[in-house]
Amino acid sequence: MSRGDKVHKIYSVAEMLLLHLIKQRAEQRTTRSWDLSIRYAARHIAHVNKRYKSRGTYLSEFEVCGVLTEAYQPALERAALEAFEGRYDDVELGQKVDRATIEQQALELIIGHQEG
Repeated sequence: MSRGDKVHKIYSVAEMLLLHLIKQRAEQRTTRSWDLSIRYAARHIAHVNKRYKSRGTYLSEFEVCGVLTEAYQPALERAALEAFEGRYDDVELGQKVDRATIEQQALELIIGHQEG
């Protein structure tokens, strides 16, 4: 898999990770399904990002932050369809959560799985 393919895969899974973190924060609750999706996504991103031969990563922590920033808006738009039974659009839902906190939480989950 090329580096570009890995970045695309990380972006796709990061969107899913952010989607569930946004729903958790907005609704102030969680489900077993959301928890499982969050753990899976963080583990999967860490796995895809790992360079086994050199024992490094394809993306630096800074680059992972960039991917999370790019994936946030699409994740928010999807979360708006699912959270609160779709009552809020992405702008309204975005006002219910702190973007920086969610992105930081996602990064910490990913890093935790890279180190583990």
